[in-house]
Amino acid sequence: MAILILGIILFLGVHSIRLAAPGFRRSMVEKMGEGPWRGVYSAASLVSLVILIWGFAVAPVINVWFPPEFMSHITVLLMLFAMICFIASLMPAGHIQTKTKHPMVLSVKIWAFAHLLANGDLASILLFVAFLAWGVVMRIALKKRWRRGELMLPSFVSARYDVIAVVVGVVVWAALLLKLHELLIGVAPIPAMSL
Repeated sequence: MAILILGIILFLGVHSIRLAAPGFRRSMVEKMGEGPWRGVYSAASLVSLVILIWGFAVAPVINVWFPPEFMSHITVLLMLFAMICFIASLMPAGHIQTKTKHPMVLSVKIWAFAHLLANGDLASILLFVAFLAWGVVMRIALKKRWRRGELMLPSFVSARYDVIAVVVGVVVWAALLLKLHELLIGVAPIPAMSL
């Protein structure tokens, strides 16, 4: 469990640099240049992700509670919205991005909450509570930065990006539901759907 906790701290720590030390990124870019800083940041993200995944894989299974089976169906439904928000965050702003303001953070919060509903083991609870808390704190921090004028709200470009986000989000969601989640994570989202 210690490796998982370390992985969570490292991964969320790397992704909280702007929140915890707003001037750190700027100073590192000034010292190293944009390209090298992005390389260091990406490497740190990847290493912390590997540690997190490894920690989750080797964590002992300690069941805290046993979610009813219907919770997995709610999780599957919520993940559709998480995927659409995630895809919307990768494109120019449509209505989804302008209304949610930060769809990537929203997708993380939905993902974490949805998985808390369907997983009752201690490792899953630690992982998903940490990511949900990070999402809430990040959203509050971003809101404060917007109000202070440090961050620009996304400007609407075209509704076609909403259509693309929905179509691609549904396709990715369906792929995860049908087989991809089982291949990547080792667990079918709905046990009866394991092919």
